[in-house]
Amino acid sequence: MKAPWGAIPALVTPLDGAGRLLESGLRDVIDFTIGNGVHGLFVLGSSGEIYGLSDEQKKRVVEITVEHTAGRVPVYCGASEITTRDCIRTAQLAEAIGGLAGLSVLTPYFLTPNQRELEEHFTRIARAVEIPVMLYENPGRTQVTIEVETCRRLSQVEGIIGIKDSSGDMSRMLNYLRVTDDSFTVLAGRDTMIYAALCHGARGAIASTANIAPRLVSEIYNAFVAGDHARSLELQFELAPLRAWVEKATFPVVLKEGLRLLGIDAGVALAPAGELTDDERRALRVVIEKLPLKSTVQ
Repeated sequence: MKAPWGAIPALVTPLDGAGRLLESGLRDVIDFTIGNGVHGLFVLGSSGEIYGLSDEQKKRVVEITVEHTAGRVPVYCGASEITTRDCIRTAQLAEAIGGLAGLSVLTPYFLTPNQRELEEHFTRIARAVEIPVMLYENPGRTQVTIEVETCRRLSQVEGIIGIKDSSGDMSRMLNYLRVTDDSFTVLAGRDTMIYAALCHGARGAIASTANIAPRLVSEIYNAFVAGDHARSLELQFELAPLRAWVEKATFPVVLKEGLRLLGIDAGVALAPAGELTDDERRALRVVIEKLPLKSTVQ
């Protein structure tokens, strides 16, 4: 199996005000990101509002993404629910569609399982499907941490191939890398730490800002692997203001607003998330216009 690598946007799920899937909008986001150099796509993550989608919508998002991507880049899919049973159901639903390179599973939210329970949770999910599974840690959202020793043990479970670390804790990421071997992939999940993660041995990033700035995020990775670390770090600094803006509204409102400002209809976020004010929208436009390596709409 080929491990994920490079710059992979965590795609938004375009929805209208009634929560219906905007299929043409999803295709446009796919073309926009691939056309600007990303190395893979990740759907049904937190950026994709998996928590608010019906099973039929999840199925349709995967179907459209696999079909429309048409092998241009690998496609990864989230299977993040609260219970083990529901994670397995979503994982098997996605696997049955075919064409996926792997799944990503967030730690449970609302529940706060201990490390023994987490290990059993991820192991059961990996055994329930035949496509590879990546762990996903985001304690800022779930209040649940995958401890280093738990990660080490799970890295030895057949079918578990890596972890997306959105903790923002470089010490923890370094230890994930230290206790696992080269068959286990660590990806950055904090957009402001892509360069730092690559320096420590991570193989790429799953980045929400790559919805809006796919070329810039991709070039942070490309410059690094080409040996131009100074350029990679410079671009990382250039991305920081956009990433800071993502936190200025309820997630993922800024991602969808940013795409709209670029001419792509990504719809709106599910309520209770609301729209930006006119002043906020103008300020976001300024940030986007100042980004280097402008991404172009095909």
